[in-house]
Amino acid sequence: MKLILKRLLKIVIYIHVFIALGIVFTYCSYRKFASESYAQAKKDRPYDVIIVPGVPYEKQATTSVMKMRILWAKHLYDSGYTKNIIFSGSAVYSPFTEGTAMKVIADSLGIPPQHTFAETKAEHSTENVYYSWKMARQMGFRKIALATDPFQTALLRSFTRKYCPGVVPIPLVLGVIDLDNQPLPLIDTTSCYQNDFVSITQRESFWKRFQGTRGRRVKEEVRAARKSTKNDTPD
Repeated sequence: MKLILKRLLKIVIYIHVFIALGIVFTYCSYRKFASESYAQAKKDRPYDVIIVPGVPYEKQATTSVMKMRILWAKHLYDSGYTKNIIFSGSAVYSPFTEGTAMKVIADSLGIPPQHTFAETKAEHSTENVYYSWKMARQMGFRKIALATDPFQTALLRSFTRKYCPGVVPIPLVLGVIDLDNQPLPLIDTTSCYQNDFVSITQRESFWKRFQGTRGRRVKEEVRAARKSTKNDTPD
C-alpha cells in the first residue's frame, strides 16, 4: 500500500512539474513572439490601420483587459505605428456596444476621433478580426495589423492567415506601456447603450458560442459568398 502511495505521489509531483514547465515555456514563447512582432512592426510602420478586438464594457468596472487593449492601441497610434484604429465588438455580454465604447474611451484619451472607428457586428474574436478586416479594406486601407494581447494573437493566428490575408500581428509587449498608473476615463454611454439588449448567453448555447469563437459564422459566410459567386458566373 505504501509503495502504491509513493508511486502516486511521484506521479502527482511529475504532473505538477510538467504543468509548471509548460506554463513557463508558453509564457516565454508568447513574450518572445510579441517582442519580435513589435520589432518587425517598428521597421514596417506606419500601418494604415490596426484592429483591436472588443471586451465587454461595464461602466463602473472597466476590466484590465479592455484597459490593456485601449492603452496599447493608443501607444501604437502615438508612436507612429498606425494611422488609424478600428475597435471591434457588438453588445455581447453587456448592454454596451464594445466597439463604440472603446472608440469613445480612446477619443477621450486624446486620439483624434477622425482616426478611430467602430465595427459593431462581431460577437466572437474571429469575427472581430474578419469583420474589421473587411471594413478596413472597404475603407481603402491595405496595410492592416491586429493589436491585442499575445495570448489572443496566438489563438487567432491560423484563422487570420486563412481568412484575413495580409493582417500582421502587433501584440502587447509587457513593460512598453505603464498599465498600472493610467486609468481609463468614465464616458457618456448614450451612444453605445442598447435598450433591447439580450445577452449572448441567453441567445446561444455554450456549444454554439464555442463554435462561434472557432469561426463558424465567418466560415459559413465565406462559403455562402463563394457559392453565390460561383452561381453568378456565366457559363
